[in-house]
Amino acid sequence: MADAPTGIPIALEPLVVRVLAPNPSPYTFTGTQTHLVGTTDLAVIDPGPDDPRHLAALAATIAGRPVRAILVTHHHRDHSPATRALAMATGAPIVGAAPFHRSDEGAPVDAAFDADYAPDRVLADGERVAGDGWTLSALATPGHTSNHLSFALAEAQAGAGALFSGDHVMAWSTSVVSPPDGDMGDYMRSLQRLMERDDRVYYPGHGEAVENPQRLVRGMLGHRKQREGQILRLLREGPRDVPAMVARMYAGLDPRLAPAAERSVLAHLIDLARRDLVSEEGATWRTR
Repeated sequence: MADAPTGIPIALEPLVVRVLAPNPSPYTFTGTQTHLVGTTDLAVIDPGPDDPRHLAALAATIAGRPVRAILVTHHHRDHSPATRALAMATGAPIVGAAPFHRSDEGAPVDAAFDADYAPDRVLADGERVAGDGWTLSALATPGHTSNHLSFALAEAQAGAGALFSGDHVMAWSTSVVSPPDGDMGDYMRSLQRLMERDDRVYYPGHGEAVENPQRLVRGMLGHRKQREGQILRLLREGPRDVPAMVARMYAGLDPRLAPAAERSVLAHLIDLARRDLVSEEGATWRTR
């Protein structure tokens, strides 16, 4: 983003400053955005990768002010690893999303997961963290990951709320939903929950602020319904495996993003199977 160079604090509104980490990729866009909330004391949301350059930029932006909490939306390696160094530097507690645990079924740990993420306090839906002139409330938005939280700031400018949406809602891309930790049914329900809110703006973990969030969320719900319809139409033509479906559904896809597309299609299939619309036979899926 031209208006958010790496490591430079950008004021988004009186209580919110954004600092972009130097970790661009096909999955992180221009990089992870760390948001600092407050003026005399601070909350730091998603401190990002454990990169000395980013930690130095955060320290310069904090400028010795007390940090009341380090908040984490979810435990992916582009969001939470810097919590450890930042907590040591500031003495602030790490709070927010629950830690990741390998499932009883022994599902492999996704390479994106930060296995060392260890919060001092897990926030339940509706719990709050507050400082001088700011209050952040946790909003459970599972789907991208099972533990994903968003954080609502009531004291935003113009008397209308701001939501730090992590990877749940981003303007530049839809979220990757990767089973077993990602769940398409949960993701759709979390999007629907946002439709019932009246936030003025979303500040996502990647990409520009979302200035018309209701319209974007409505479009994301429609997009997922379209993907679901594509899958059902393909399977009505005959049984297929996931790579074959991705090849038909994502024309011109960057090959680097094919694994993510396959995981999202699988998430749709698992959701459809729960609703008794499709079934799996080995690696092949068919309609019921």
